Amino acid sequence: MASNKPAPEAPSRFVSEYGDDFAIRPGTFVGAEHEAPYATDYGTDRGSGFGNDFRADDSGPDRTWEEWNPTEDSVRPVRGKHRVAKQRNGLARSSTVLGVGVIAAVGAGGMATAQSKPPVSISLPDSISDNLPDAKSLPGVGALFSGESESETAAEKAVAEVASAPLTTAGITTAEAEQGTTDAGEALRARILQQAEQQQDAADAEIKAAAEKAAAEKAAAEAKKQQDAAEAKVAAEKKKAAEEAAKKAEALRLAKLAASYAIPTSSYTITSTFGEAGSMWSSGYHTGLDFAAPTGTPIKAIHTGTVTSAGYSGSYGYRTVLELEDGTELWFCHQSSMDVSIGQKVTTGDTIGRVGATGNVTGPHLHLEVHTPDGTGIDPMTWLRARGLTV
Repeated sequence: MASNKPAPEAPSRFVSEYGDDFAIRPGTFVGAEHEAPYATDYGTDRGSGFGNDFRADDSGPDRTWEEWNPTEDSVRPVRGKHRVAKQRNGLARSSTVLGVGVIAAVGAGGMATAQSKPPVSISLPDSISDNLPDAKSLPGVGALFSGESESETAAEKAVAEVASAPLTTAGITTAEAEQGTTDAGEALRARILQQAEQQQDAADAEIKAAAEKAAAEKAAAEAKKQQDAAEAKVAAEKKKAAEEAAKKAEALRLAKLAASYAIPTSSYTITSTFGEAGSMWSSGYHTGLDFAAPTGTPIKAIHTGTVTSAGYSGSYGYRTVLELEDGTELWFCHQSSMDVSIGQKVTTGDTIGRVGATGNVTGPHLHLEVHTPDGTGIDPMTWLRARGLTV
């Protein structure tokens, strides 16, 4: 029984009361008594009186020993490099590894030994063996113990069925089981093939849909092209018809105008046109249209109008001015004689004078000028052609 009172500290060679292994006492020859280099009064590491089994004798001072009950306070901590690692979970890691290795080796050896030894009979207690069912009464097993051939055949069939049965039915769906599928591998293969067929059918359907879409788009484009061509043709025909109608209308208008307008003279030759440049004209260019004709050739009224001027006018010679209903003025110049007077109304084709060579001329001709209502002179040939007259 351990004492409850505090125990004294454990004896130590390093306490001055008992001496120091490395302390030299007076009158002591170091190493002479025990022939050791580190001998002391109380011995060396090989012959010390404290805590070793190599003491040469039991001589030494008598001491009284008390029971040592080490505690956390009484045990000095170990200092220096000689520390012992603390054990965890009751076993050192190296011990655990060693134990696991031993168990594995023993188990492997036992298994190898069991494989090489003959089977051993095992006897069961009567309380257990009496309650075991008869082997012949077990389903599929009793036929093995029968001596009849039919039973043997049934047993062989049972064994064959067991051998041919699939190892597992995992992966078989309820629908596949209802269809009689028993092999999971065949079921998986069938599902893979079915999935491949479905994917192929989907791809074919997609290709077909794309082809139908492309064909429909092509047909729509072709139809639109034909429609556009038809519409363009119709538009061209309409445009052509409109142009022809406009041309006919213009021709009709010109015909009507031609019926109401007339060429001012006959047996003529155009010698000078509007805008020609020349020094003989005071403006520097020709301001009218010249009809060269023999002297005395009749001059006719181009259109219905009123005579606003009739007389001699300098370089124009004898001139007659005929004002039309729209305010346009027609000048007939260089006449040899005049047959109308101011204020007289004339109609298309009436004779108003005769061709001459009065004024600034080089020969007999009719000088015709056309002036708009604001007095601007324009080309007489363009004006006459606009009214259906061919000059």
